[in-house]
Amino acid sequence: MTAFAAFGGMLFGYDTGAISGIIQMNDWVKTFGEPDHNAPTGFSVSTSRESLVVSILSAGTFLGTLVGAPAADTLGRRTGIMLTCLVFSLGVALQTAAPNVATFVAGRFFAGLGVGLVSTLVPMYQSECAPRQVRGALVACYQWAISIGILLAAVVNNAAKDRAGHSSWQVATGVQFVWAAVLCVGMVWLPETPRWLVMKGRGDAALKALSRLRSLPEDDFSVRSEIDDIVAALVEEREMGESSYADCFRWNRNKTGLRTLTGIALQTWQQLTGINFISYYGVTFFASAGIKNPFLISVAVNVVGTAMTLLGIVAVDRFGRRPLLIWGAVVMCACEYLIAILGVTVSTENIAAQRALIALVCIYVASFASTWGPVAWVVTGEIFPLNVRAKGISLSAASNWLLNWALAFSTPYLVNAGAGDAGLEVKVFFIWGSTCAGCVAFAYLCVPETKGLSLEQIDLLY
Repeated sequence: MTAFAAFGGMLFGYDTGAISGIIQMNDWVKTFGEPDHNAPTGFSVSTSRESLVVSILSAGTFLGTLVGAPAADTLGRRTGIMLTCLVFSLGVALQTAAPNVATFVAGRFFAGLGVGLVSTLVPMYQSECAPRQVRGALVACYQWAISIGILLAAVVNNAAKDRAGHSSWQVATGVQFVWAAVLCVGMVWLPETPRWLVMKGRGDAALKALSRLRSLPEDDFSVRSEIDDIVAALVEEREMGESSYADCFRWNRNKTGLRTLTGIALQTWQQLTGINFISYYGVTFFASAGIKNPFLISVAVNVVGTAMTLLGIVAVDRFGRRPLLIWGAVVMCACEYLIAILGVTVSTENIAAQRALIALVCIYVASFASTWGPVAWVVTGEIFPLNVRAKGISLSAASNWLLNWALAFSTPYLVNAGAGDAGLEVKVFFIWGSTCAGCVAFAYLCVPETKGLSLEQIDLLY
């Protein structure tokens, strides 16, 4: 049951992955671009418009993550996820039926609002429902669903790109209705989290929910013991008076402020790995590198990412959180520097160099998918005390999407070679390599090991 909630990652992954191909489809460029006699199709999309269309999703998600905390605490984790599907569907409808770029941008914003809510609510739901022995693996399934969503987006883009008329990009956009419907209907059958029910004073309902989640009778000793631990932790936290956003930054005996800063920094560094450059602009990057079928290469790269996320799911509870974060960043750092060096020293006509570049991108994506991709969400979902968990996860996810927006907005200006642009092209990977070096230092110095601990034991760890 807890694993099913990870399906929310499909909304996240598909929506972020689809735009990479959609903005390269000929009919989309003709519909939302501007006349350009120098372009092969007679139309082109300006850097400013491309930046707006891609990055506006992240502006919506930033707001969604902040709204997610009051929604989670007021409506409940489960009900909040169901309502999120409706908000997301509104955004998809606006994009699919968009007659002009303003409507398409509005749709991207509302879809982003839904994705932001999902990125707060789903890891929270999973962390509060999962048994401690497999909590890391179950929460990591959220990242796997994101990877599957990105992969499906690449497959659908590749299949739809040559369709006549508006159906090319409308099909690629409209299929997201299916993901929202599956998640909404599926959550009807799942219980609310026991920890939220305890927080609302509904002890009997919490006992029933935990009994169902553990597939054990309500009078089983382990079920009763876990409920008692949840109640005791909540009582202690309430005695300390923690309930507001300001309390998330309080430097008290519970080290809530340290936990909040760790969660915010962890999500910030995840974005600074540069992975969303591949998600948002992968097709554009492969095309500029001289690769003949960038859509197909994008599919191959996403197959690697999806497969390697499974390795992360297995490894997170076997090897721990810290080792995966540290060594994952080391490998990504090396790959990104090599991609940059290869790109600036070898011609785009060199077939061997193109193959090496594709291989390095695959290794880089594999490293992210098996380490920083799932583990950042695992750690963020488990380090906060119950009374401020919704707000802490909300702030952490908000930092992720704030950086996501900043990078999505600025990347076209950094990479493109037009007037007023920086024209870095492949040299942008020197930046990502340097930020991954920062990821190594942060993981080594600031992230505690929480493998095998219950959420209440993590409180004691701090």
